[in-house]
Amino acid sequence: MASWFEVILICCILVLPFLYETSRTFRYHFKFFIYYFTVLFNALWLLPIFALRPRNVKNFVLASWFCHYISPLLGLRWELRGREHLEKDRACIIVANHQSSLDILGLFDLWPVMEKCTVVSKKELFYAWPFGLSTWLCGLIFIDRMNSESARSVLNNAAQQLKDKKVKLWIYPEGTRRNTGEIHPFKKGAFHVAIKSQVPILPVVFSSYYFLSAAEKRFDTGRILVTTLPPISTEGLSTNDVEDLMQRTRDAMCEVFHAVNLENQTYLAR
Repeated sequence: MASWFEVILICCILVLPFLYETSRTFRYHFKFFIYYFTVLFNALWLLPIFALRPRNVKNFVLASWFCHYISPLLGLRWELRGREHLEKDRACIIVANHQSSLDILGLFDLWPVMEKCTVVSKKELFYAWPFGLSTWLCGLIFIDRMNSESARSVLNNAAQQLKDKKVKLWIYPEGTRRNTGEIHPFKKGAFHVAIKSQVPILPVVFSSYYFLSAAEKRFDTGRILVTTLPPISTEGLSTNDVEDLMQRTRDAMCEVFHAVNLENQTYLAR
């Protein structure tokens, strides 16, 4: 005779597909649960492997092998353009627009292409174990966003070390993630670091997450176009050129952002 636990479990299994198909709110939360649970599970069991080569950015490539399948499970497809700029073996500062925590899924698709790349994140993320500890072992750089002087010092020191090893440094210049269908004003940190280190800026543009809405509790299937623009040289520039460099970069990214969004709209209308 089946126990109450088994009966409840069977009922849940039978009800889940129905809720998933009929309730947009349930589907929204369920997809995020699958996303976070899978990432945390992989972070936990990969910890001992990461510990064998601590602070090695190639650990991110290993993590991506086990996490890139999350996107198909959620109905997401990432299409990369300008691959040749990302795969070149050189140090650079990558600046990308920041829309959602789903951005990490795009990174899982890109890490095998970049091979040597680490990310800048707020220090609070470190305390979200096991994920925080795993990312630290992968070489992720944590900064205190409330202390700009400290954050800049950490970035400058990291950039110089990464330059010697030809490691790419991924920064979100908007700071806070906002899925509003536009690229918000940039902070100067990434551009100060690029000029001081004399490494190029490499802009990366993710098309709008039209399939996602926290207000509407909507998480549909979707296609994301990821465009890598040609590098922008900082050779010979000084701190006096930060504003101009930042504006040129943002203007180029906004132009591509609007173009790929229009392309996606046309694609969806077919």
